Amino acid sequence: MSPSETSTELGLPAMPAKPYPAEVHERLAADAAELIARYPQSRSALLPLLHLVQAEEGFVSTTGIRFCAEQLDLTTAEVTAVATFYTMYRRRPAGKHHVGVCTNTLCAVLGGDQIFAELQQHLGIGNNETTEDGEISIEHIECNAACDYAPVVMVNWEFFDNQTPDSTRQLVDDLRAGREVRPTRGARLCSFKESARILAGFPDEREGANDESGAGGAPSLAGLRLAKGEQLPGTPGARVVSPRGEGSDA
Repeated sequence: MSPSETSTELGLPAMPAKPYPAEVHERLAADAAELIARYPQSRSALLPLLHLVQAEEGFVSTTGIRFCAEQLDLTTAEVTAVATFYTMYRRRPAGKHHVGVCTNTLCAVLGGDQIFAELQQHLGIGNNETTEDGEISIEHIECNAACDYAPVVMVNWEFFDNQTPDSTRQLVDDLRAGREVRPTRGARLCSFKESARILAGFPDEREGANDESGAGGAPSLAGLRLAKGEQLPGTPGARVVSPRGEGSDA
């Protein structure tokens, strides 16, 4: 596959897949070698390597595809096939903060579609586009796997639960203004590129960030608590009787 064909399949203007500058290539090659060494077969490291090049540029570029192919002895066609299959790999440059709005069934009916429509109007950009200042990119997500907190928005893959059009507009305004924004669950925000490096398999170096990850919230654990015969907050007497007769109905 020629460089221009690779670019076209990524949905980008045709451009040559130039190599990284020598100092960047050397640094990324060292990181790539560390990742590849974790796998019995080198090609199994392709997904982490795609996150690695995304951490460098904010998306998977033709240069990144060429780099991954060279490190793993694959063709650019093989790398492109994977990079275009998984939606977490960006095909255009992401903003410093990448905002994903769930528009799958439950989030959609609870307001996700409206949130996404109003967010596009508020920012003046469309799906998979980035604001001129490079701060915000937006994308509609099929599912954030957080239906019990619907409608859900993610920023650099951290959760913002129970959102509204107003709260989401305020969220992106705060991000663009550089104000501190805290996810409703999980670690504090880092940039999109920083999150991509963590997803590549490198440790989060921010002090205390791992301790902030937390566990499942109350809505997520409600079914488990009922199955254990525990009473849920706000539902006096609600319990489940197991087939062995453990627990009781109120």
